Amino acid sequence: MLGGTFDPVHLGHLRSAVELREALSLDRVHMIPAAMPPLRGEPRVSPDERLALLRLGIGDTPGLVADPRELEREGPSYSADTLASLRREVGAEARLVMALGHDAFLRLADWHEPERLFELAHVVVIDRPDHEAALPAALARLLAGREVEAGEALMASPAGKLLRLRLPSRMAISATEVRRRLAAGRSVRYLLPEAVEARLLARGLYRHR
Repeated sequence: MLGGTFDPVHLGHLRSAVELREALSLDRVHMIPAAMPPLRGEPRVSPDERLALLRLGIGDTPGLVADPRELEREGPSYSADTLASLRREVGAEARLVMALGHDAFLRLADWHEPERLFELAHVVVIDRPDHEAALPAALARLLAGREVEAGEALMASPAGKLLRLRLPSRMAISATEVRRRLAAGRSVRYLLPEAVEARLLARGLYRHR
């Protein structure tokens, strides 16, 4: 599970999903747009539009899935509920992973039912170079005894561990910057898949601040 607002999806998101799948030998990566992210502002375009852009971005990439389950559910997009839904589908013994970026990871203790996340899945943090900074106290308590050093140790059990993972590309593309450029009428070429760029421009999405 790789969640996010995908507002809009860009090459950083997609490259991270491909490299995450390769690094952990995952069967598939479910890219799941959030309908109402509890700890973030409301996305700039509709959920259906963000899903359509994500599907265009993924195209025929093997192992990547645009998963609409959070858009089809009422209420806030709690990751624990999404993981519970995935766990029901894959069964109790499957290795289930929730991947998230470093900024989201630092707020994990504030999420809805954070202990339940580890009951349902492993957590993989896509790390940044400055990840050595001290963790907030509540997060350190949540993670106590969970961290492993390699994917093999992670996959030894169905859930409950934490792995910090450095991906090869770590593309420094920001959806915020993409939105700024679109609002200003500036080029977003090579920041987005061509099909995503074409739909955004054709529909005038993100043109207004």
